[in-house]
Amino acid sequence: MVMKQSIDLSLRGQSFIVTGAARGIGLAVSEFFANLGANVVGWDIDPTTIKNNSFFAGCISVDVTSQESVEAAFEKTLYFVDELDGIVANAGINGPTKPTWDYDLTDWQKVIDVDLTGVFISTRPVVKYLRKKGKGRIIIMSSIAGKDGNPGACAYGSAKAGVVGFAKGLARELLPSEITVNCIAPAITETDLFFEMDQAYINEKKSKIPMNRFCTVEEIAQMTAWVASPFCSFTTGQVFDVTGGRSTW
Repeated sequence: MVMKQSIDLSLRGQSFIVTGAARGIGLAVSEFFANLGANVVGWDIDPTTIKNNSFFAGCISVDVTSQESVEAAFEKTLYFVDELDGIVANAGINGPTKPTWDYDLTDWQKVIDVDLTGVFISTRPVVKYLRKKGKGRIIIMSSIAGKDGNPGACAYGSAKAGVVGFAKGLARELLPSEITVNCIAPAITETDLFFEMDQAYINEKKSKIPMNRFCTVEEIAQMTAWVASPFCSFTTGQVFDVTGGRSTW
């Protein structure tokens, strides 16, 4: 029997937190979700841009590396929305591009604190909330660097590999339930993080993409919305690639 169903990615009536929502991927995801009818509460260490965009249901200044800041932000979030359906844990930094032997411990720790520990801290109150509800979505922004490794970005790749492991473990901890935990793994994307990279690094990464271009923030937002939608109801603990053919596993 063939079931016919129209494709409708509507997120109408659902509410999501998006971290790192003030720019780049986080801003694109937030706008796309809002256009699909979702209520989006943007978290960012500098929420100035969020305040200037009317599609947000609310904006909160939050440091994802601080448990106290995140817990306070979560409580404020529930003033903006009646109910919460999930989080897109997107906040991250690239860090310097240099070989491991030149990498400073302070730089390493900063990247790990934001890109890995920040995901743990920011998702934890959402997980506790969703466990009571019995359903929801935890979506974590990883990277192709977490699967293939990028020379010159050892800390970033380590953190992004770490969130994949975190997502897989958390997904299984939450089973059986209707709470799914998945990662999005884009190839290098044209965002403000480009300003943290040198041109040689950018050129080298583009050469690895068979489609011979970088992915766009809109393409990442579309994939993220599908993972957040009811159409992705039977997949958890997985990584969704947006890599233009670069990924091989």
